[in-house]
Amino acid sequence: MRLTGVSPESVRTGLSVSTTLPNPSTRPGLRLPGRVTLTAAGEDVPVRYVRLGLVAQMEPADPDSPRRLVQYHQVPIAGRFVVPAGRRRAVDFVFLLPWETPVTIFGGVPLMSLRTGLRTEVSVDPDLDQGAMVPVFVHPLPAQQHVLAALDTLGFVMRQAGLQQGALPGVEQKLPFHERLGYWAAPLYAGPITELEVIFVTNAAGLEVLLWLDRRLSLAGVTHQSISRFRVWHAGAEQRDWVATVDGWLRHAINRHAAAAAHADWSATIRESAHVSRRPDEPVAPGYGLGGTAGGTGGVSSGNGGGI
Repeated sequence: MRLTGVSPESVRTGLSVSTTLPNPSTRPGLRLPGRVTLTAAGEDVPVRYVRLGLVAQMEPADPDSPRRLVQYHQVPIAGRFVVPAGRRRAVDFVFLLPWETPVTIFGGVPLMSLRTGLRTEVSVDPDLDQGAMVPVFVHPLPAQQHVLAALDTLGFVMRQAGLQQGALPGVEQKLPFHERLGYWAAPLYAGPITELEVIFVTNAAGLEVLLWLDRRLSLAGVTHQSISRFRVWHAGAEQRDWVATVDGWLRHAINRHAAAAAHADWSATIRESAHVSRRPDEPVAPGYGLGGTAGGTGGVSSGNGGGI
């Protein structure tokens, strides 16, 4: 599928800008090829630079502020040149997506309201002319795909997906935000928890998977919240039993969460899974727990493994 975004001719600069992506479907860490075409009207147009940026709608750190479009990654693709009057100038590019680019497509279907666009900025002294945004469809990496599919198999139902501005404390990130995927707890795991939020923090070697339990309820003062962190490598993703792996992560995270609760009704541990034919593997590299936090009511405090 070929997509093109075209801006109307700018009254200020006399320049129109179109951006074409031969294939707008991609994954984090991959290269996205395309072309920017600039067309001048009745006179020569001197261009200072052409720059591409990834744009998405984000939730601000302040919950009382509205969502807004944020350009979170930008790359220059051309320096100074002149577009002659009545002529066109094409700039081919290969745009490298950051490893932490949020996933917006799973199973060929958009993740709730998540959208990402590629915006072209053309600087024409003294003005900045912005071309129309082109949608980019970001599919999960294999390891991310397997985690999401395993959650679906285990009975978790996605209720919300969004991008939250601000870094996660104690987690190494390159981008100033993170993606949160919220789920209702599957029947097998319900009781100790009501909600689950999944956060991926990805780099070239692998990804950390953060399981955040009952965050929203703790903010309302209903219960406590806890976070557990796990790491897997991209290499060998196809050989792993992902349902068993994710079930093991969940049992570990929920047992820690339950142990931190003050009420005895929350103290039972989950030892078996009805969704796998054998007990989950013991955590060994490349999938091992990094500890996390188990906090009191309404907050997150450090546990034995350190916290974020």
